[in-house]
Amino acid sequence: MNITLLGTILIVEDSPSELELMSHYLQESGYNVIPATGAKEALQKALLQQPDVIVTDVVMPGVSGFELCRALKRNPITEKVPIVICSSKNLEIDRLWAMRQGADAYLTKPYTRDQLLRVIKSVAM
Repeated sequence: MNITLLGTILIVEDSPSELELMSHYLQESGYNVIPATGAKEALQKALLQQPDVIVTDVVMPGVSGFELCRALKRNPITEKVPIVICSSKNLEIDRLWAMRQGADAYLTKPYTRDQLLRVIKSVAM
């Protein structure tokens, strides 16, 4: 069985079950997944491994997904990498704030596998 890799996705999620679920959906669909459980780890992995897309949670211990988004967009190495904010916060103000931080898309939890794949395809041009 030969799977063509569609690209590499860095997932930043502090919940092990959420990280597992998202990784499963993406790997099953042909993506290479780099897991990170916090923003500092994600920043290091993003710089070293240069993923095609970054999917990040917002509420994490230490540095939030919004702060991570700003840091990634300020760095010349990662500024062009599309970022999808994946959060249980579903208010319009959260979505607008995410876009102001440099996010390319916003996905609310809970999401379906199709919603996740659609949002990733929409930003990974």
